[in-house]
Amino acid sequence: MTLDNYVTLGRSGLRVSPFALGAMTFGEDFGAVGTTVEDSERILTAYLDRGGNFIDTANFYTNGHSEKILGDYFARTPGSRQRVVLASKFFGNMFPGDPNGGGAGRSAIIGQLHDTLRRLQTDYLDVYWLHNWDRNTPIEETMRTLDDLVRAGTVRYIGFSNTPAWLTAQAQTMAVLRGWTPLIALQVEYSLLARTVESELTALASDQGLALVPWSPLGGGFLSGKYRRGSAVVDSGRADVVEGPTDAEFDVIEAVAGIAAELETTSSAVALAWLRARRGTVVPIIGARRLAHLDSNLEALGVVLTPEHLKILDVVSAPSLSYPAELNGDMRATLQFAGTTVDGEPSTVFPMLLASDVRY
Repeated sequence: MTLDNYVTLGRSGLRVSPFALGAMTFGEDFGAVGTTVEDSERILTAYLDRGGNFIDTANFYTNGHSEKILGDYFARTPGSRQRVVLASKFFGNMFPGDPNGGGAGRSAIIGQLHDTLRRLQTDYLDVYWLHNWDRNTPIEETMRTLDDLVRAGTVRYIGFSNTPAWLTAQAQTMAVLRGWTPLIALQVEYSLLARTVESELTALASDQGLALVPWSPLGGGFLSGKYRRGSAVVDSGRADVVEGPTDAEFDVIEAVAGIAAELETTSSAVALAWLRARRGTVVPIIGARRLAHLDSNLEALGVVLTPEHLKILDVVSAPSLSYPAELNGDMRATLQFAGTTVDGEPSTVFPMLLASDVRY
């Protein structure tokens, strides 16, 4: 597979690369985790030259500098903007003291979009994400505003990020029943070290035909191959500001490293290949502070994990899911199918049924 082996993003007509390029670190306004303008442009050029077309940013990233770097780049290369799928997000308030500077109300969304389009030097966004749940705004106001923007042509498609499953389902149902623009994708935290999204959101995405666009697919860099149990980390800006992996996380890291050694590839490539093998359409967002990081991540395009590899990774990274996920898993099959196999899913018999043949 290559970056120009495109996939359709959810129930839409939008085709994107199998990996999106995340621009969160474009610009040095947030300090050590940022990237210079020159390096940001080199990374962007390398991604585009290899056939990539899906760029993800947000108004809040590096105080808006991320969007400006992208806007300046595309302005210098006429015609290139139309060949990429450019996505940004709203919610983050960049104006201290202004209660309407952020969030998901009508006025806030329109204001944020105006500034985002100005920085990106474009008159439309291909995908506009709600970055977080606005508890203070009715969801119908948010959805109606987004529908108006799609009808006006300044936004082409919409998606949610970091929102509860019940709210997302409510918004999607409302849009469908009222003839408003529906969601096509969910941007979620998802990696071998962060699988709690599987409690409800992955099932919702599957049911509604929503693509999953994972952020932090390398678990904040823990799955990049830099971390080893008992060793100091070098070449990592995050290592100076976050604690290292837990023992349980090191178990996952070491399993990934073992498979990477077997396949003669990188740990990051294995972690990303695992995500790509999940059910449905999964388009991870890869970030890079250096060109070498991008190359390492893109090795995943050539990695095919065997069923045994997937089983090893699934088991070592198995999450503790919130109620009622456990009851809806193996226990549900036991209670429902009573030892039979249905649609390829085997089941056991509830032990109490085996204790006696008496039925009342």
